[in-house]
Amino acid sequence: MSSISFKQELFDHLARIGKAVGQGHRLALLEYLAQGERTVDALAQISGLSVANASKHLQQLRHAGLVTARKEGLYVHYALADPAVVTLLGVIRGIAERRLGEVEELVRGYLLTRDGLEPVPRGELLERMRAGTVTVLDVRPPEEYAAGHLPKAFNIPLRELERRLHELPPEREVVAYCRGAYCVLSFEAVARLREKGFKARRLEEGFPEWRLAELPVDQAD
Repeated sequence: MSSISFKQELFDHLARIGKAVGQGHRLALLEYLAQGERTVDALAQISGLSVANASKHLQQLRHAGLVTARKEGLYVHYALADPAVVTLLGVIRGIAERRLGEVEELVRGYLLTRDGLEPVPRGELLERMRAGTVTVLDVRPPEEYAAGHLPKAFNIPLRELERRLHELPPEREVVAYCRGAYCVLSFEAVARLREKGFKARRLEEGFPEWRLAELPVDQAD
């Protein structure tokens, strides 16, 4: 095998990963799996896909080595094959934000109109958590919180936030987080908290990036 044919074959294999992530639904499924393991049925429900369609996308991701699958009883459970998949998603997002005007316009027009303040960096939040000067709010669904969350974070899903505001200490700033940099839940939560008189900001990015940075993580008992 010549050096040229070796390199071409190698690049052809690398391109399998590019092909697998070259579809919007698959990127969304990877973001959901970055929160923790899920069944095909659960992924279909949360993504709005049919079970058959979700399964087809997941098979593409599995063949590219991005997710793993295991069968338990009647259900197939999927998980990220490697924590570096979160890094891959971050690289794609970063390039798109810098080089695709459509992405910049969407982020500015849909997300930043809800919250234009600078988010809280991970290091700053960790220091404030240790000092006890901040309330950390996880607005993801309970099953995602149970799979892993920031230490001592309150779990109040967005749909329950207004009726459970009394659970949050009013004298401390609230830092909300959810699935990632584009997760609308934290933007909405911060907007609603400010309307109710709370001092609130978002965490920079979300739970998967926090875990990837090897910062402290708790799991539900």
